[in-house]
Amino acid sequence: MKKGLKGASIYIMIFIAILVFVTLNGVNTQKTTELSYDEFILKLGNDQIKEVQIDGNKVSGVLSDETNFTTYVPSMLALKTGELIITKIADGSVLPVKGIQPAGTPFLLEILPTIIMVLLLVVFWFVFMQNSQGGGSKVMSFGKSRAKIVKDSSKKITFADVAGLKEEKEEMEEIVEFLKAPRKFLALGARIPKGILMVGPPGTGKTYLSKACAGEAGVPFYTISGSDFVEMFVGVGASRVRDLFEEAKKSAPCIVFIDEIDAVGRRRGAGLGGGHDEREQTLNQLLVEMDGFGDNQGVIVIAATNRPDILDPALLRPGRFDRQVMVGIPDIREREQIIKIHAKNKPVAPDVDYAKLAQSTPGFTPADLENVMNEAALLSARKDDKVIRMESIKESITKVIAGVEKKSRIVSPKERKLTAYHEAGHAVLAKVVPDSDPVHQVTIIPRGRAGGFTMQLPEEDRSYATKKGMERELIILLGGRVAESLILGDISTGAQNDLSRVTKIAKAMVMKYAMSENLGSMSYDTEDEVFIGRDFNSMKNYSEHVAAEIDREVRNIVDTAYDKAKTLLEEHIDKLHVIAEALLKFETISGEEFLLAFNEGIDKLTIEVEAAKGQIEEERKAFREQEELERIAYEKMNAMKEKENPEAKADNPFSDAAKS
Repeated sequence: MKKGLKGASIYIMIFIAILVFVTLNGVNTQKTTELSYDEFILKLGNDQIKEVQIDGNKVSGVLSDETNFTTYVPSMLALKTGELIITKIADGSVLPVKGIQPAGTPFLLEILPTIIMVLLLVVFWFVFMQNSQGGGSKVMSFGKSRAKIVKDSSKKITFADVAGLKEEKEEMEEIVEFLKAPRKFLALGARIPKGILMVGPPGTGKTYLSKACAGEAGVPFYTISGSDFVEMFVGVGASRVRDLFEEAKKSAPCIVFIDEIDAVGRRRGAGLGGGHDEREQTLNQLLVEMDGFGDNQGVIVIAATNRPDILDPALLRPGRFDRQVMVGIPDIREREQIIKIHAKNKPVAPDVDYAKLAQSTPGFTPADLENVMNEAALLSARKDDKVIRMESIKESITKVIAGVEKKSRIVSPKERKLTAYHEAGHAVLAKVVPDSDPVHQVTIIPRGRAGGFTMQLPEEDRSYATKKGMERELIILLGGRVAESLILGDISTGAQNDLSRVTKIAKAMVMKYAMSENLGSMSYDTEDEVFIGRDFNSMKNYSEHVAAEIDREVRNIVDTAYDKAKTLLEEHIDKLHVIAEALLKFETISGEEFLLAFNEGIDKLTIEVEAAKGQIEEERKAFREQEELERIAYEKMNAMKEKENPEAKADNPFSDAAKS
């Protein structure tokens, strides 16, 4: 395209040069004298003018000395000037007078606008034709597919690179085997699933598993987002779907991966708007391409979403997305494998316990675990550590969960004491309530929106919550408010988040899980609708009398938990003071330090904390000394080599370039 435009510009420049030449051609370069009107009349009377040319108010001609002249005659004197010239001729003077025809526009100048318009149309058509022949980034190709194709075998991802997801990988291996050897399936009359829908929370590895499937099969991998189909122009989305499948059929067998398919696959006819909008046209075309009259052999569609409940039922039927693969949160064994993969290329200290880290990260997705290891590496670099220690990884876990520490925030002594007793209330109840999750960390340093927090981590993964477990959680959540009331004789807004969680849990126990003795085994929970049109038509599925009963039951559950929390803290008020004092002194204590203070007092905790800090400093000091000894040994070795051979010089491993 650029080459064509360059050739066209040459012809345009030639045309402009010719036009300028024609316009300037014939211009007289002889010197011309400007005369005033008085000088003209004087020279006319003295017979010093040889020839006169009249062009309106402009008079020009030739003087007796063969010099050209020109003058301007005012309009009021034009008639008088003409009479003088006529009188001069009548007296017998030889004075040729020439009249000039009124100047007309040159022919080339007359047709110049037409020529320019024709040239613009030609250039526009040339650009239009160039852009309409493909290329997703070109102006006129908005109907073309924006899918990116991955064929680079050097960056191939296989199932060996995917930690965990054993059952999910087994499901995908069947697809890989079909792509490698389809005849085995076709000979038995089997039909391979046309579409695989990966369902799971964000960050669980749906896209990564799809790339591994393409890498194992060794086939082209087309990737596109659901939002890339929809545009402001009507029909563009459907055109892009057609173009995507046309390209995929040319490369068959291949995999088409559509990320966030809920952007285009949302249920039709929902909401307040009409049913024939651009998004629904795109969905209709996708349905036809996946299972219509056309042949679509060898193209397998893999889609990912975290909202399967809003997808159109026609998209989920057999023949389109035949199979749904649930990609869930990894368990403790899978988390350990994932952490090891992300720590593979990092200098990890020998004290790092991967099993303990997996136990400390329940509910973490693979994306969260990758973020934890990256934050730990950044934190270690900030501390000038040469390896990633267990301490740094624990701190990064806390950062991912609760946010960045705000040590610079100015907190008054009164608020600091209030926060210490609030968090101590949570921690003490977490210890004394039977079967509670152990305390992992307690801090009064603000993080994110929280002024402090108490972190509990379960010892094992859980798939279900029990009634007693939820009651224990209510008691521990109310411990902060109860501690404020008992010790300080006042309550604060710091318990707002705790109270919101308490109310939500208590309502769920009564309305959703039927854990109320007085309301029986009925669920009164209304499903959350995602379409505004349905929200207007939704109604409660219970009466006002039942609503009052629900409120009464929720209040009873919360009041019972509050009374239990108050009783337990009054029984262990001495432990409450110890933990609060430890928080005021150290600001942050780990789970082990919390147990030490709870069981043996703050003096024992102080000794242990100081000893741990001293040990870490000794390790860092020893590491720096070792590095200094290695540097000195290198300099001596290099000096000896230079004496033997001045040109030979080894690379300096202690230089900034080598360290980077």
